[in-house]
Amino acid sequence: MDRPRPRWQDTNWLGLTDRLKTWQIPPPPNAPSPNQLDQWFSSALTTLTTLIEGDTPRSRPSPKSKAWWTPILTTLRKEFAKATRKAKKLRTPYSYATARPARLGYFKAIKRAKATYLADFLAKASPNNIWTAKQLVAPRKTPRFPSLPDATDPVAINNALLNHFFPPKDPLPGRRRLRKNPSAPPLTMEEVKLALSKSSPSSAPGPDGIPYSVWKKVNLINPSIILELLSPLIDFGYHPPSLKSANGLVLDKPGKASYDSPASFRIIVLLKTISKILERVMTVRLSAIAKSKGLLHPNQCGSLPGLSSTDACLTLTHEIKTLQRTRMEVSTLFLDIKAGFDNVNASTLRARLVATQVPSYRVDWVSSFLSERTGTLVFQGSPNLSSPV
Repeated sequence: MDRPRPRWQDTNWLGLTDRLKTWQIPPPPNAPSPNQLDQWFSSALTTLTTLIEGDTPRSRPSPKSKAWWTPILTTLRKEFAKATRKAKKLRTPYSYATARPARLGYFKAIKRAKATYLADFLAKASPNNIWTAKQLVAPRKTPRFPSLPDATDPVAINNALLNHFFPPKDPLPGRRRLRKNPSAPPLTMEEVKLALSKSSPSSAPGPDGIPYSVWKKVNLINPSIILELLSPLIDFGYHPPSLKSANGLVLDKPGKASYDSPASFRIIVLLKTISKILERVMTVRLSAIAKSKGLLHPNQCGSLPGLSSTDACLTLTHEIKTLQRTRMEVSTLFLDIKAGFDNVNASTLRARLVATQVPSYRVDWVSSFLSERTGTLVFQGSPNLSSPV
């Protein structure tokens, strides 16, 4: 049976505050090898998360736990069970007639409790939990089990999905010798704070199960913790393997005629939230230099700070009206590049970054980020096997 999940919303932050204020990340080793830096980072992160989990209660292990359950229902369930046992023991019409009101009262009370809980939840619904409200009022959908040709067991299905979504590619060279780049700008508290501000507390966490709300609280209590944990990774241009493992949720695409092909499904990749914080920091740094080095098209709007789909629409409108002034017929063609990001050639990307004189620590980090990644596909009946992707 899986270990009960932490109830992060009930973490005793009041009791943790004094300990976190004085808690320090141990200094990283001097001139470390990749293995030494891996061990340092994993040890520091595990010690920190263990400290927080120690003051975090866990959910009850019972799969029957319901948010709408009340103490009255517990009493009615006991009365219903008692009356049912008595009726089965006596086996008389009177005993069965006596048990019937207890049964009806119990199930009617469950119905009322569900309705009351739903009405109260919807009355307090906000943009942050609107999707949860939708799930409560929508009929429950049974997860679709992938049924693929020539794949008769969960392991074969898992391999078929992996080969479709993550086809084998030429790997990058093995682990290189780490070197600290003195020209790398140090990580700042402002960068960490900005990365956390862009992170939604309701986002699904990765394999470690830690949401962004935990890291926001830690950074609020002691801003130096995340700063000192991530700074060496930037200094050495390195992304540790412990941050490269992900869960891949396999979801069926709605409205498909059949579900006997991997193309009828999609995968949502969930990474550890502490990894996403570092990624956001590096994204901001890379986007700035990519514009100055001419690595992006002038009209590129996606994934760039200060630009959005609104800017893309305005650009398109400007181009159309400019051509229409000269009485030209204008057509627009939209293309969707399927799995473009997943199929980036890491070696080619590294060569282009080097050719445009992108700082070496950023090139090293990108190469490290794209190598030695693993994923675990999660679907109904999944064997939960970690595989290189």
